[in-house]
Amino acid sequence: MDVLFNSIDVRDLLSSQNLDDTSPLSAPDLRLLIDRLQVRSLKIKSKVHNYILSHHEDFASLFSQCSDAVSLSGDLSVQVSDLVKLISDHPTDEIGGVVDEIGRKMREVKEKKEMLGLVRFILELSEKLNLVKVELRKGRVVEAAEFVKDLKVALRIRENGGKEEQEREPVVYGLLRKEWTECFEEIQDVLVRFMENAVRFDGQCSAVRVKHQLTANETVWVDLLTVLKAMDAVGILDYGLAKVADLMIKYVITPAVKSGSKILVFEEINQDSEHITEMVLKIDRPSDIETETVDGETIYSAIIQVVKFIYNSLCFQNGPWMRCFGRLTWPRMSELIIANFLSKVVPDDASKLADFQKVVQRTSQFERVLKEMDFISASDKDERLSNFADNVEVHFASRKKVEILAKARNLLLRSEFTLPQDYTRKTTDSKNENPHNHVVDLLFSSERCVVSGAASQLMELVHQTLKYVCLSSTRVALEFYHAARDSLLIYEAVIPVKLERQLGSINQVAVLIHNDCLYLSQEILGLAFEYRSDFPASIKELVVFVDLAPRFQLMAEDILQRQIQLVINNLKEAIDGADGFQNTHQMKQYESAKFSIDQVVFILEKVHIIWEPLLLPSTYKRSMCIVLEAVFSRMTNEILLLDDMAAEETLQLQKLIQLMLECLSSLLGSLIAINQTGKSPEGPTRSINDFVPSLCKIRKLAGTIPFRQPLIGSSSENSTLVVASFQSDLVHSFIESIGIRSSREETCGGWPENSSSGI
Repeated sequence: MDVLFNSIDVRDLLSSQNLDDTSPLSAPDLRLLIDRLQVRSLKIKSKVHNYILSHHEDFASLFSQCSDAVSLSGDLSVQVSDLVKLISDHPTDEIGGVVDEIGRKMREVKEKKEMLGLVRFILELSEKLNLVKVELRKGRVVEAAEFVKDLKVALRIRENGGKEEQEREPVVYGLLRKEWTECFEEIQDVLVRFMENAVRFDGQCSAVRVKHQLTANETVWVDLLTVLKAMDAVGILDYGLAKVADLMIKYVITPAVKSGSKILVFEEINQDSEHITEMVLKIDRPSDIETETVDGETIYSAIIQVVKFIYNSLCFQNGPWMRCFGRLTWPRMSELIIANFLSKVVPDDASKLADFQKVVQRTSQFERVLKEMDFISASDKDERLSNFADNVEVHFASRKKVEILAKARNLLLRSEFTLPQDYTRKTTDSKNENPHNHVVDLLFSSERCVVSGAASQLMELVHQTLKYVCLSSTRVALEFYHAARDSLLIYEAVIPVKLERQLGSINQVAVLIHNDCLYLSQEILGLAFEYRSDFPASIKELVVFVDLAPRFQLMAEDILQRQIQLVINNLKEAIDGADGFQNTHQMKQYESAKFSIDQVVFILEKVHIIWEPLLLPSTYKRSMCIVLEAVFSRMTNEILLLDDMAAEETLQLQKLIQLMLECLSSLLGSLIAINQTGKSPEGPTRSINDFVPSLCKIRKLAGTIPFRQPLIGSSSENSTLVVASFQSDLVHSFIESIGIRSSREETCGGWPENSSSGI
C-alpha cells in the first residue's frame, strides 16, 4: 500500500522540478505525466500479482477461516434462538435448579477425578515399593536405592518432626511410609552385609582383603563399586563405612602408628583376565628390631600407603566417598599420631625446640598428601597434627608443668614432718644448723622460724620455676607461671589430708604445718617484688601471687587456733577431774585434786616443750597466754564458788595452788624471758600479768586462803581483792565460805561494789 500512496510524488514524474503546488501544467506535461503513471501502475500490478501468487496458501487458509467463522456464527445464532425459545417455554426457578445440579455434578466429577488421581499415585508408589524388593532379589542394588531415594521424597519422609502434618494426611500414607521404612531397613541390611563380605581383616596375619566381586546369591554377582553407589544414593554411606573404619583403625592404623620405625606395608592384587577381583594390604612388623626408637618419617610413609590403598581399592578414587571415610577415621588417627609420636618427640629442653622444625615440616607435608587424596578437607580444623606441631612451645611448657607438679606432689607425699628429739630453740639460733632442721628467715619479720623440709623444697621449686618464666616466651611463661601457682596450691590440698590425724592432736607436726603456712604466705608476698621486673612484658599484668598469701595465712591461723582449742579442751577435762576442788581435807578428794593439778601441769609442760622451740616467740607467748588464762580463770572461779570450807581444806588448797605454780615456774619463766628480750611486738614494757590476768588472781588466792583474819579484813576493807580483778560477788561469797566478816562489813552491811569489774 506504500507503493500506491506515500511512495509516489507527482513532481518526480515531471520533467521540470521547479513547479510548486499552485503552478498550472502544460499539455505536454500532462501527457508525460499520464504515460509515466501508466508505466508505474503496470509495475505495481505486477508486484501485487507476484505477491499473491507467492502467498497463495496463506490467502486460501485465511479465506477458509473466514468461511468457517461465518458458518459458526450461523450455528451460534441458531443455538441462541433455541435457548431463547427454551427459556420462554420453562419457568426460571426450574432452570436455576438445573444449573445448581449441573454445578454439583461437576464438583463431584472433579472430586472423583482427584480421588482417582490419588489412587493412581498411591498405586504407583506401591508398585515402586514392590520394585525395590524385586530389584534387590535381582542384585540391582543401585536401581533399588534410587527407588528408595525417590520414594522418600514422594512420601515426604523427614528425619525429625512432621507428626502434626502426618496426622492430617490419609491413613494410607502412614502405611506406605511404614512399608518404605521396611524397604529402607532391608536394603540397608543388604548393603551392610555386602560391605562386611567385601572388606575382611585378618588380625593374625595383619592383612586387609578388599573383594571387588561380591555374590548376592549363587547366580547373582555384585560389584563393590555398585554397592558403594547404592549406599551413597540411599544416604547410608557413613553407616555402611563406619564398621570398616573402626576395624581399619584397630588392625591397620594403630599397629602402623605404635610400631614406629618397625612397620612394613605392601600390597597384593589378585585379578582374572579382565577385572581386579581382590586387593590385599599386608602389614609386617619384624620382631628383631628394637622398639625404643620412633621414626616419624616411617610412620607417615606407612600411613600414606594405607590411605592410598583405601583411596584406590575401597573408595575407587571418589572424592566424596574418601572424605566420608576420612571423617570417620581422621579424628582417631590424628589422636593416635599425637599420643604415640608427636607428644613423645616434644623437646625436653628449650634449646632443642629448633630441631623440632623438621618434624613440623614432615607433618605439614603428610597432611598435604592426605588433602590431595581428599582424605581430609582443606580447612584448618582438619590440620590437627600441624596445629599440634606449631604449638610445640605450649606442649613443651605443658610437659614441664606436669613434671613440676608431679615433683611438688611427690616431695609433699614423701616428706616427713619430724624433728630430732633433742631439738630446742637454741639449735634454731645456732649457726651450725642441723641439715634436718630447716630454719628460715621471714621476709616481713625480724624473726626466724622452723619449717618442714617439704615447705623449704617446695619454695625452691617455685623459685626455679619462676626463673624459667623470666627466660621464656609469652606462651611458655604463662604455663610456667601456672605451674608455680599450682605447686603452692598442691601444699594446701595434700598436707591437710595426708596429716589429718596429726592435726587432730597436740604434736610437733601441727606446729610445723602452721610454720609452713606462715612461711609460704610471706614468701608468696615477696615473689612479685623479686621477679616482676624480669617477667616478659606481655604477662606482667597477668601474673598475680598476692591472692594466695591470705589463704595460707588463714590456714596457719586456723591450725594454731585448733591446737589452742585442743589444749584448752584437754585442760578442762583435767580440771573436771578435781570435782570443783571441794573437800580437799579428805584424803580421797585431795588425791583427786592433786592428780588433776598434776595433769594440768603435765599438759602445759608438754605444750611448752612442743611450742617453744618451734613457734615464733611472739606467737608462742600469745598462744601460751591464752591457754594459761583459760586454766587459771577456770581454777579461780572453781575455788571462789566453794562454800563452807574447813581450815584444813583451805590449807590443802593453798598447797595445791603453790605446787602448781612451782611446777609451772619454768613455763612462766620462758614467757617472762620473751617479754624481756623485746622480741615480742608488744615490747618489754608490759608485765606477764597483763597478758594472763588470772595469774594474779590465782597468786592472790594462794596467799589469801589460810585463816589470816586481819589480812582478810584489811583486804576486804581496802578492796584489795577487788582491785586484783576479782568480782565483788565472788569475793563476798568466798569470804563467807571461810567464815570471815570484818567489822567494817558488819557495820556497812555488805561488800563494797564500787570497784572495776573483773574478767
